[in-house]
Amino acid sequence: MAPLLELRNVSKVYSRGLINKVSTKALTDISLTIDEDEPTIMTVAGESGSGKTTLAMLLLGFIPPTGGQIIYKGQDITKLRGPERMTFRREVQAVFQDPFAVFNPFYTVDHLLSVPIEKFKLAKSKAQARDKMAEALNAVGLRPDDILGRFPHQLSGGQRQRINVARALVLKPRLLVADEPVSMVDASLRANILETLRTLQREHGVTIIYITHDLTTAYHIAKSIVVLYRGGVMEAGDVDAVIKRPQHPYTRLLVDSIPWPDLDRRWGETELKAKEAEGGEKTTGCRFAPRCPFVMDQCATPPPLFQLNQRQTASCFLYASQPELQPERLSELLPV
Repeated sequence: MAPLLELRNVSKVYSRGLINKVSTKALTDISLTIDEDEPTIMTVAGESGSGKTTLAMLLLGFIPPTGGQIIYKGQDITKLRGPERMTFRREVQAVFQDPFAVFNPFYTVDHLLSVPIEKFKLAKSKAQARDKMAEALNAVGLRPDDILGRFPHQLSGGQRQRINVARALVLKPRLLVADEPVSMVDASLRANILETLRTLQREHGVTIIYITHDLTTAYHIAKSIVVLYRGGVMEAGDVDAVIKRPQHPYTRLLVDSIPWPDLDRRWGETELKAKEAEGGEKTTGCRFAPRCPFVMDQCATPPPLFQLNQRQTASCFLYASQPELQPERLSELLPV
């Protein structure tokens, strides 16, 4: 059986300017495999500019890769046409950061949920369509009688975001790309939305790629994690191992920024300190070298992934004594 989703050495380069073109590498040689019969939640984490949202746009087929292939059920998504493309559009859904952007203030919630049902011909009657809408709302913890018929301004941000999840769920997706889904809702509502996503994975068999800069929510929702920096994989593996025992200097910085519930512990108290980049951000070697306190001569060349153990890998010459991990084997270390 073909995997649900494969990224094969995927890269994305953005160019700007007509005469003096300037190119920016948003992603470089990313390889991942997600099995169809083992639904999971995988986090892609990193700071702003690390390539997270570019990866989401690529997975959804909104933009084409500059290099490599994205394979869905054995087919290159850039070559899908007709019914196959419609199937991909139905089975791969998204929940974005802004819970307000997808709503038209002149329509009720019913419109947001009924349009995909109508477009993909999932119901034979209005009554059947309403039943599907009610089923999706119940699945995300909302009462249909309290939601249907209301306008967006009559709902809270948390309700709107859960309706966005329901809109995706009504299509019975196989893959959900959640790009910073809780960053714009109140802290009190984040737990509810995260639990909704976990329920979709457990009870509905939906694989979720959870994209975030927040390692705290990543730790609570995901089973595996891939840490990106300037378009490359810095560290990856079991989320418990990576966050509790980070090995790459960049991951340590991210973990060190988490506000721990310990009044005696100060943020940034560890010896690891980030340096300001010297001479700009361009480098032909390790992407993190300009900021790394452990930089050495070897870092002038790009480090491969080194397999630290059965649950963790890092792209850093500090672990040059460990065996190299080929990029296409990265997914073997990610638990499901």
